[in-house]
Amino acid sequence: MYKIACLVALLFSFNCTSKKQQEQITNDLIYETSPYLLQHAYNPVNWKAWNEETLELAKKEHKLIIISIGYSACHWCHVMEDESFENDSIAQLMNKNFINIKVDREERPDIDNIYINAVQMMTGSSGWPLNCITLPDGRPIYGGTYFTKDNWKQVLIEISQLYRKEPQKAIAYAERVAEGLQNADLIIPNKEKPFFQKKELVAAVEESKKILDMDNGGFLGAPKFPMPNTLDYLLRYHQQYDDLEINHYVKNTLTKMAYGGIYDQIGGGFSRYSTDDQWRIPHFEKMLYDNAQLVSTYSKAFSQNNNQLFKKVIIETLQFIEQELSANNGAFYSSIDADSRNKDGELEEGIYYLWSKDQLKKLLAEDYTLFCDYYNVNHFGLWEDEKYILIRSQSNAIFAEKNDITLQNLEAKVTSWKSLLLQVRQKRESPNLDDKVLTSWNALMMQGYIDAYKAVGDENYLQKAIDNAEFLIENQLRKDGGLNRSYKNGKSTINAYLEDYAILTQALIALYEVTTDEKYLSVSKNLMNYTIKHFYDENSGLFFYTSDEDKNLIIRKIEVSDGVISSSNSTLANNLFKLSHYFSDTEMMKMSKEMLNNIKEKALMNSLGYSNWLDLMTNFTNPFYEVAIVGEKAKFVSKKLHRNYLPNIITASTETSSNSPLLVHKYIEGETLIYVCVDGTCKMPKSDVSKALQMIKK
Repeated sequence: MYKIACLVALLFSFNCTSKKQQEQITNDLIYETSPYLLQHAYNPVNWKAWNEETLELAKKEHKLIIISIGYSACHWCHVMEDESFENDSIAQLMNKNFINIKVDREERPDIDNIYINAVQMMTGSSGWPLNCITLPDGRPIYGGTYFTKDNWKQVLIEISQLYRKEPQKAIAYAERVAEGLQNADLIIPNKEKPFFQKKELVAAVEESKKILDMDNGGFLGAPKFPMPNTLDYLLRYHQQYDDLEINHYVKNTLTKMAYGGIYDQIGGGFSRYSTDDQWRIPHFEKMLYDNAQLVSTYSKAFSQNNNQLFKKVIIETLQFIEQELSANNGAFYSSIDADSRNKDGELEEGIYYLWSKDQLKKLLAEDYTLFCDYYNVNHFGLWEDEKYILIRSQSNAIFAEKNDITLQNLEAKVTSWKSLLLQVRQKRESPNLDDKVLTSWNALMMQGYIDAYKAVGDENYLQKAIDNAEFLIENQLRKDGGLNRSYKNGKSTINAYLEDYAILTQALIALYEVTTDEKYLSVSKNLMNYTIKHFYDENSGLFFYTSDEDKNLIIRKIEVSDGVISSSNSTLANNLFKLSHYFSDTEMMKMSKEMLNNIKEKALMNSLGYSNWLDLMTNFTNPFYEVAIVGEKAKFVSKKLHRNYLPNIITASTETSSNSPLLVHKYIEGETLIYVCVDGTCKMPKSDVSKALQMIKK
């Protein structure tokens, strides 16, 4: 099993288990709502939540702080809890010498961003669980990820002795780390006039090919993470530059992921990453944000190339979302754990998804041999302890021909196998659910449903997106125009972060395009105005991750690089670009250009780490169109148009007259017309979608 662990030299040389529930003593986390924090409420460690009272206590008692960060679905978080945080002798050391703070990284990404960067700087690696030891004022002096019990004990003893005997050494080191963190976020504005060229994009992508795994998909090496924004951009890059090598890479990556163990072949949906370089062995937790973005990516790819495998992935993943991560109020839950209980009542990673040969023989009878061949119940799919992950390695057409069976018969068998094994699996104890609702992740899922609706045309998908938008507007949008980040047990909490504003604004713009309801466009603009007022940094021309209404941490970060989720700044820059077109707002356009210009050098040097920025740059270097659809059949025409993969347009639609800048003076009674425009200048309108498509060039 893969471990994210980096044990470095010292400075100077899931839900409550039955055992926990039996304990009568709880710590302060019992008053929290986060499932992750509640998992630790029965630990003998005197855990506290991150708040002003806790931080003041550390200063008052002159104690070092242990900041331990994780999330509910994290397997190695559970392991460290079991080995160390439930151990009485370890807890005694922690309680005597430290103020101990538990943080849910999903609720408080602002805290996580600072300390994961600190640990990365100090050790060269990072991950979760993240354990950082700081001075009483929060400045870090030591950190790492997973520690064994003995190593953690050694850390506790030596760090506490160091601080007690030689506090100046710890303080001096903390000052250097804090300075490094501050400099790492330094953005020097580009004083040159914004100027973007196609040849720069081409050169950046050519350079990036060196780290693409053309055989297995993804990036070279292991572990392999799905990187939706990278795939999204490269999908668009091929569309606009006819790069056959990139086209092969994207299709191959999406196919290998769909065939791999990272994809749940029985129940649909993707695990967080694979521990190997062939997408075989998953790290079994399933995150809402991964699945939401991958639905979008597969939807765009299906719209581009009509690959039926991609369509099946869309449908099955959304079935998983509906069955496992959907609330009754339109919201979506955060994640499903990697661990569940085995027959002995012990937590075991992946046990819910694994199969033994004996189990399969009893279930499948005469189909057993064919099933094992289809799903690689052999050395390739072996997990451990004679348990197997189900993995495909070839298309249905090739497999059917190889086994002398008709394609129709094979597909019927596969459907039957999935149904049978799913029924059996659902009788097992399921992994734990993290049922908190996060604004940004919900907006990603809204976007996923919108993109699936555009690609597949299922009206139910559109309704899911609308329901989610209404939930977020009703529950997370405050009367002052701001957002809250988290929702749990009917309560909306935590002042939202930049990613919440950026991703929700993005999703609402997309929802307007497919519904024609101008309310969503209006809300998106209001959110953008609020963001500019409370997050904008005039010195860098970018946006802080936290609001000016939040209490300051040791630094105020600016997030610009695109990771598994696109950075909040790149998403905002794209939003500003689109809103500037919708509202003829030159200031928003100027701001978008300046943001891109300030990041341009970084983006061109590391294109796959700034994919969403390059997507914006493509808007400035290639034709970009405003498409207005006006008339009584506008919704029908809009739906037909959106079935095509069109990354270089925005659309505005109305069935009646409208004063919106892109729609004003375009309504003609009795007709439905499509206007293809560039910067407000329109060509002759068309009534036929195919003719309008011919006017939209790459």
